[in-house]
Amino acid sequence: MAQTEFHMNTTGPGLYEVTAEVVRWVGGTGVAEGLLTLFVRHTSCSLVIQENADPQVRGDLEAFFARLVPPSTDPSMAYLRHTYEGPDDMPAHIKAALLPVSLTIPVARGRPVLGTWQGIYLFEHRDAPHQRRVAAHLG
Repeated sequence: MAQTEFHMNTTGPGLYEVTAEVVRWVGGTGVAEGLLTLFVRHTSCSLVIQENADPQVRGDLEAFFARLVPPSTDPSMAYLRHTYEGPDDMPAHIKAALLPVSLTIPVARGRPVLGTWQGIYLFEHRDAPHQRRVAAHLG
């Protein structure tokens, strides 16, 4: 069993790939087989596994979620009450409620079992830069 916490700085909305850091850490634990759990310790970002070959996939996902849940200044979001932290705050919480905040990934031969084009991403939903923490447990 092993545990750690990854720290990452974001500069605004988008998908931030953390695959290499996770693979490096898993490889260094000495754990050959098990389950890796990743859990983001925030309420306005998410974790996703997504294609890491074509950056247009990330751009399209970002555009889709921006359209699905616009800022609170958009007339369609006039019903929102939690707005004192900015027009992106409550929409960020909604996106985090729709997307996973934890991932479970099998580990075999000391590596996360990911598909050829799969990458692990922190999906930042806030406009301002943040330092995000992701707890990892391998057992």
